[in-house]
Amino acid sequence: MIARGGGLPSIVVHVSRDRTRALVREAFPRRRWRVIVTRTASEMDGVFRRELVDAALVDIGSADDEAWKAASLACEFPSAPFFALVPLRPQDTPVAARCITIGFSDFIADGVDDGAARDIVLPQAFTTRFRDAMAEPPPSLALATPLQRSAWSAIVANGGRPVTTTSVAAALALSREHLSRNFSRPGAPNLKRVIDLVRLIAAAELAKNPGHDIRDVARVLGFASSSHLAVTAQRILGTRPASLTRLRTVDLVDRFAQGRTRSRP
Repeated sequence: MIARGGGLPSIVVHVSRDRTRALVREAFPRRRWRVIVTRTASEMDGVFRRELVDAALVDIGSADDEAWKAASLACEFPSAPFFALVPLRPQDTPVAARCITIGFSDFIADGVDDGAARDIVLPQAFTTRFRDAMAEPPPSLALATPLQRSAWSAIVANGGRPVTTTSVAAALALSREHLSRNFSRPGAPNLKRVIDLVRLIAAAELAKNPGHDIRDVARVLGFASSSHLAVTAQRILGTRPASLTRLRTVDLVDRFAQGRTRSRP
């Protein structure tokens, strides 16, 4: 499982053949993945607008117009890698080229990659890439102790999903009081504010998707409303949600480190 404490990683799948349904069931067991099967492009679009999608699979072995509409969502939601399920016969070369053009990350070949499908998808999944990119806490946050670094790892492993101090403490086998007291040592930020910072970094990544607006981002990351996201962005970063689309992670961390790491007296 990718996420710790924030639920299972999710994969949305548009399939049309029984063979590919069986492949998906085998490669992505429901005890370890949240698998959402869609029948139309509109359904797939709706999934992206209501929850954090780690990856998308589109069956193009016998692609019809609806399958290509689903495939085109790769341009709208580049935060999630798209994978084509395809026989990869010689006559499928134009199909593969079209997938590459619209932004697909890779192919899963029928009969060849059945046993490796999960290993193809997992390293490129949103939560995996987010966790790996954020593995080292930024130096400006001054998170140097083993406890602080372990807590940081537990937070970023959730990819921006809602996290509480209680769930982080449970992941580290500590009491919430012990974690909060020892995390926020002099010079270090408040734990709850670090959790909010990581959530906003994920929000900034999703906000850059052409298919997402701020309301979608708030819903996907579990904010109570777009207003709640706006208040959090102002409190933690001193900026409006609309600015998230143009700010880099380093910009967000710098804004946070400049006087917003702790609540004001």
